[in-house]
Amino acid sequence: MNFKDHFSKQADDYAKYRPVYPTALFNYLASQAAERKLAWDAGTGNGQAALGLAVHFERVIAIDPSEAQIQNVTPHPKVLYKVGAAEKADIPDRSVDLITVAQALHWFDLDHFYAEARRVLKPAGVLAAWCYGLNEIESGIDEIVRRFYRDVVGRYWPPERRLIDERYRTILFPFAERTPPAFHMEAKWNLDEYLGYLGTWSATQRYRQQQGTDPLPALRAELLHAWNAPQAKRVVKWPIHLRIGKV
Repeated sequence: MNFKDHFSKQADDYAKYRPVYPTALFNYLASQAAERKLAWDAGTGNGQAALGLAVHFERVIAIDPSEAQIQNVTPHPKVLYKVGAAEKADIPDRSVDLITVAQALHWFDLDHFYAEARRVLKPAGVLAAWCYGLNEIESGIDEIVRRFYRDVVGRYWPPERRLIDERYRTILFPFAERTPPAFHMEAKWNLDEYLGYLGTWSATQRYRQQQGTDPLPALRAELLHAWNAPQAKRVVKWPIHLRIGKV
């Protein structure tokens, strides 16, 4: 099955600059599973969520269609990384206690993925999918970045990005849904580290490819005054939007 590959070219930077999911999120996800023998992280990317699951589960299968992403994972004795499609996983029937999808559900063929999820999940198994959109720093910086997101690279986002802007609330999720607590990610970055993260956006990559120029130097110049000292570390926060339910 073909997939829309927006991340392989920047897989190194993706692994370096992505924010880290909080420990509390994985504590909660593990608490929702009836057993903790096997978890599947679908669309694992660089494997960040898989490592969080490995703290709680005996085994984790982490699958991503991008070979470049899998080449940038951090090895772990409990985690089996595989190149493959979420819609057709090489996993036995009714063997999985928890499936997670971190910032990837909007790329999937949902009908086929949900059928696969129902096939591999144990009775009362849990599926959890989450996304995060624009970060928060402080109002002056946030407004500049919102303009960049909307007006500079906005037309280079793939159409699936709309589902993240809508916080996954409009995405099909045909499971017995639960109401989770609130979670957020947090990082402390200087200006150039933050720009490194913005450079991993698929829209930034497509702007560079199609325009033949990099939009980040102009953004850096605009952010420089609002950031104050470019080497100063600022707290960057991303609210996490989580859907979770049982089969």
